[in-house]
Amino acid sequence: MTATTVLAAPEVVELALGLSRADEAIVLVTDAHEASLRWAGNSMTTNGSSVSRTWSVVSIFRDGPNSARVGSISSTSVNAADVEAVVRASEAAARTAEPAKDAMPLLDPEALTQPALDADLPWDGSPLSTDITVFEGVARDLAAGFDGTDKLYGFAHHQAHSTWLGTSNSIRRRWIQPTGSIEINGKRGTGAELASAWVGAGTQDFTDVDVPGLLRELSRRLDWSARRVELPAGRYETLLPPSAVADLMIYLNWSMEGRGAHEGHTAFSRAGGTRIGERLTDIPLTLYSDPAAPGLEYMPFVAATSSSEAVSVFDNGLTAERVDWLHEGVIQSLVYPRATAAEFGAPVTVLGENLLMTGGADKSLEDMIAATERGLLLTCLWYIREVDPATLLLTGLTRDGVYLVENGRVTAAVNNFRFNESPLDLLRRVAEAGRTEITLPREWKDWFSRTAMPPLRIPDFHMSSVSQAT
Repeated sequence: MTATTVLAAPEVVELALGLSRADEAIVLVTDAHEASLRWAGNSMTTNGSSVSRTWSVVSIFRDGPNSARVGSISSTSVNAADVEAVVRASEAAARTAEPAKDAMPLLDPEALTQPALDADLPWDGSPLSTDITVFEGVARDLAAGFDGTDKLYGFAHHQAHSTWLGTSNSIRRRWIQPTGSIEINGKRGTGAELASAWVGAGTQDFTDVDVPGLLRELSRRLDWSARRVELPAGRYETLLPPSAVADLMIYLNWSMEGRGAHEGHTAFSRAGGTRIGERLTDIPLTLYSDPAAPGLEYMPFVAATSSSEAVSVFDNGLTAERVDWLHEGVIQSLVYPRATAAEFGAPVTVLGENLLMTGGADKSLEDMIAATERGLLLTCLWYIREVDPATLLLTGLTRDGVYLVENGRVTAAVNNFRFNESPLDLLRRVAEAGRTEITLPREWKDWFSRTAMPPLRIPDFHMSSVSQAT
């Protein structure tokens, strides 16, 4: 039996680069430590932790300065003996590939700016780790909630990802990314009288998660369900809490590819160009991504194993900076990898891994409820899907609590709806925005959890049909 030799992540990078016979090579290694905790019906059910590695070799053969063929192969092996086989497979894939449409010279490491976020991380540092002890405070506080009459269900998840990026022209960058979230679903009653509510929070390490506060909010929402009112489909004045706003704005941000806008097949297209410079609202809302946003930090450089309309393998190592997608109500930026930016004469912009919106009034959601004569309060959205990319029309369901607001207070729970709305149109019609707060999106949290949003008042949110969802 042959012993397995496990190399540290930076050693994998250097070994793979040293074995490469391609004109250029890029190697990325991510070590992932994860922990999870699950509960149902007021008792803990499962917990566990895991450690894994994913690494990729990208080989590039040049036909000219801006012409290249690319092959990318990924592996989860931790055996040093497997490195050469992955390198050779990557080279074989590159030799038979079609010319890359996004071919560009690799970045000059001497010309790269490196922010303090990752400049102080040593290349040979150990990976960030986590285990179930990160949930000690959460488990203690949940135990008190289990003593109540409401049934609690939920999931807490913590990830510690460490990424190393190396290129054959001497770029070396490293990042450590902690990501955590907790979701609690509460149920009260049975049968036709069953009420359900949801709360959640994002975190880096769970030390800032206020579980008692989440449980109080959950109980309050279940109290609101003591009275039930059935309403038909239609357009209603609606208050969207930060979590629901985040889910809608994330989809908008994912749709902001520059090439698609120039080629005329996205909601950011217009005759002869894009919608950059178009004013959506007189409320000075700014939607932006910033790798240095406190508490929402993300990898401040491009680390890509394959290319798409939003990212290019040739941009590996490119520093990610703050981008204002919407600035004081005006569309400011779209996503442009270097090749696309050069083709259309646009600034290079990197799609971010957080999303924040500011510019609303200093009002809480409670303040906005108090100022509502009659309307609906949503808590979260679910199963969001695109209907029409040309208008960014989305459909989805309300879930775990739609409430009737009358004369400044919540008076009843309302049936669920299917909605049809475009986040672009919502921004055009928004009547009021409140105070920005860090929030956890319900729909997209498994892919995108770092957000800060204000509550929004929409005068005519379109509930297209009644839903039987609970």
